[in-house]
Amino acid sequence: MKMIQIHTDYITLGQFLKLADCISTGGQAKSFLQETEIYVNGEPENRRGKKLVHQDQVRVEGCGEFQVVRS
Repeated sequence: MKMIQIHTDYITLGQFLKLADCISTGGQAKSFLQETEIYVNGEPENRRGKKLVHQDQVRVEGCGEFQVVRS
């Protein structure tokens, strides 16, 4: 599981996907979320504005498993 560090209280799922190198630009988030299975803490998620906070676990099909860590 790869740790993704944030410096704020939360990060949106769309921003997270870019930070985790699952997408290369923020504009790709909407179509990526429609085409890819993503789970946040074991629950399916497809909202790019979903707020992720410290200790959230994210699994992205074809990209990997991640944990959000606040630094």
